[in-house]
Amino acid sequence: MKIVVAIKQVPARDSQLRIGASKKWIEEADLTYEINEPDAYALEEALQLKEKHGGEVVALSAGTARASQTIREALAKGADRAIHIEEDLTAMDPLSSARLLAAAIRRESPDLVLTGLQSDDLGYGQTGVILAELLGLPHATIVMQVEAQAGGIRVKRELEDGWFQHVEMPLPALLTIQSGISKLRYATLMGIKKAKTKEVKRLTAADLGAEAASASIVLDRIYSPERTKRTQLFTGAPQEAAAQLVEKLRFEARVL
Repeated sequence: MKIVVAIKQVPARDSQLRIGASKKWIEEADLTYEINEPDAYALEEALQLKEKHGGEVVALSAGTARASQTIREALAKGADRAIHIEEDLTAMDPLSSARLLAAAIRRESPDLVLTGLQSDDLGYGQTGVILAELLGLPHATIVMQVEAQAGGIRVKRELEDGWFQHVEMPLPALLTIQSGISKLRYATLMGIKKAKTKEVKRLTAADLGAEAASASIVLDRIYSPERTKRTQLFTGAPQEAAAQLVEKLRFEARVL
């Protein structure tokens, strides 16, 4: 089974974020980066399927040169080889990103494509499903478990209020993986050494015959969350104060 896993490099979760001078994105100069957490779970699921059923895991990432760090991490954990599309994703939306990834995936003809449910930086949650549409593949989202069957797979999807759905799908297919479905592995010292010798194919949009990125979604301006504290005292009899408190909680805080 050949599995392609799309991974994205995002700012580390403990980074101190500052808005850039343009007000359209964060200041990236002093950030550290890591693999997108949902994508890390997608990679882990691919590696477990490979260990059970054999085959090959190909890590696919689009981004600038610094994304090579994330790609090497995927290789060190057990991916067999990688494809790096050297394009800046800053000006791209899920559709333009998916077009790039789809162009690379078509060349691989994989049995299964895995992505994370969403990215930690923008959180659109759309790239995977758009990618499935572009590739013409059946897909399932918010996947918690994957089981290989004769001629296909059976997946467990997470729904609302603690409900789950089991779906049988033919291959090839695309799945977006939910975070926390398994325990993530660490790269071993031997894995890190082997990663240095594994193939990383570097491509551009022109190499893939893909059109230049033209985003249909544009971030006009970003803002820091407002941090305000306010104290309000309720006067009058206890019954009246309690009624005022309930009203505030219901109509302003909207927690009731």
